[in-house]
Amino acid sequence: MFLLEPEGWSLGQALIAFALCAVVIALAGTRITGVVDQLADRTGIGEAAAGAVLLGAATSLGGSVLSVTAAWKGHPELAVSNAVGGIAVQTFFLAVADMVYRRANLEHAAASAPNMMQNGLLICLLAVILLAPMLPDVTFWGIHPVTPVLFGFYIYGVRLVQGASKEPMWKPTITGETREDAPDDTTLMPAVSRLWIEFVILMLILGLAGWALEPSATTISRETALSQTVVGVMLTAISTSIPELVTSLAAVRRGALTLAVGGIIGGNAFDTLFTAASDLAYRDGSVYHAMSEDALFWVALTVLMHGILMMGLIRRERQGPGRIGAESVAILVLYLTGVFLLLR
Repeated sequence: MFLLEPEGWSLGQALIAFALCAVVIALAGTRITGVVDQLADRTGIGEAAAGAVLLGAATSLGGSVLSVTAAWKGHPELAVSNAVGGIAVQTFFLAVADMVYRRANLEHAAASAPNMMQNGLLICLLAVILLAPMLPDVTFWGIHPVTPVLFGFYIYGVRLVQGASKEPMWKPTITGETREDAPDDTTLMPAVSRLWIEFVILMLILGLAGWALEPSATTISRETALSQTVVGVMLTAISTSIPELVTSLAAVRRGALTLAVGGIIGGNAFDTLFTAASDLAYRDGSVYHAMSEDALFWVALTVLMHGILMMGLIRRERQGPGRIGAESVAILVLYLTGVFLLLR
């Protein structure tokens, strides 16, 4: 079967494999939303923390496997562009979710101290990645010093997010449109052990799909003469981010608004570790110094998008242009402008 021999794929076979993996990621990502929502209630960790850690990491697994595999095979441009492109498109998906929730601005309704903390962590992690290429190009055992900094910063940041969830030092003003994290009736849910087993199985499926996407993306880049940055930002990043779109929309429809926002922001913070993991896998030096100018542009653009999102989370506008938040409009315009500049 051709799926077992990726080295010999034609363009048509690569497109078929790409589409199959995208469908698998979409289906598994849809199901895992409900599982994480139930785990948040059964374990008592809350929707914001569950969205930031469990949902964010699980739905990002396919993309992380793809980036690491690409870096290991000597394709750092694809590895990094998939990571930063995924963060950008998932932020775009948050604006789409805001369009779906018509009652009020999503950032207003899902006001949460943990989500604010998570967004601040993400901006810091992106800034470190943006700074890395300007530092000396030195490695120790093939690893740049920025890599352990990213991992350590992320772990510390997650602890701060959990602290903001359990013992927040401030709380947003509750309005008629605010939807607080209200646990569902746990007596109607499956046992915690069953939920964890299903969660792990779905994560493995997402990881395998991401592994299979890498050879198809490399083949598409080679056969179409598209740069790996274009393939990473426009194809693999979007396909591996399908779970974030599906899960955020599903969470909004379920009324789990904090989970929807936390899942996107948490997934984006986790996605910054794609770059660190890619540096571990890349054996020809520092992956940060192999980043293209287009990849650096998308990192800077994403920092700007999340800076605007932070301002929106603080301002908490009830409704803006088109009955969505002004920050969502800005994010939509910035992302589409970035796509236009990339493809011009």
